[in-house]
Amino acid sequence: MPYLTAYGAMVEVGGVRAGDTVVLNAASSSVGLAAIHTAVRAGATPIAVTRTRAKRARLLEEGAAEVIVSDEEDVAERVLALTGGRGAEQVLDAVAGPGVTALGRAVAPGGTLVLWGAQSGQPTPYPGFDLGMPALNIRTYTVLEITRDRERLRRAAAFVSSGLRTGAFRPVVDRLFPLEEIVEAHRHLESNTQVGKIVVTVAR
Repeated sequence: MPYLTAYGAMVEVGGVRAGDTVVLNAASSSVGLAAIHTAVRAGATPIAVTRTRAKRARLLEEGAAEVIVSDEEDVAERVLALTGGRGAEQVLDAVAGPGVTALGRAVAPGGTLVLWGAQSGQPTPYPGFDLGMPALNIRTYTVLEITRDRERLRRAAAFVSSGLRTGAFRPVVDRLFPLEEIVEAHRHLESNTQVGKIVVTVAR
């Protein structure tokens, strides 16, 4: 499912191509990691955004070309510096909220800001006017755009299956917890230290 979500947003909806730059926040989530892998497989350059430096090395290992630590750096300024002032052809925002305006500054002219999550839980403004009405495409996305369309789903299944066969795609599991430790599993989830999925196992 993470790869289906990432493929749909980046390829079917965003039209990512080889040579494009893709910026994604919440990069250590399962969908964020799938987006890094998908960008690499499509020939694009993934720039991962994470809140703390602790996850930087792991995100580079997973294929991120660059990692921006949002608690320490201005994300838009760093993206512009990394792209020679052009910006990213695609920005994938899993957080939304007030930060969408700053992310909008990181989008290349004619590029797309894809809102595929709302982790901030705050109202999300329309940034176009505050940014001076640039050539900025903004759209929301859910995986249902893929799963409810037979042709899109067929293409997505082929893309993800081939990635799994070649090893380009793989599950990233942070930790396993037995069901008896479900409280500790939730604490670990809330600590925001994980990279990838937290899996709860059940004895047979």
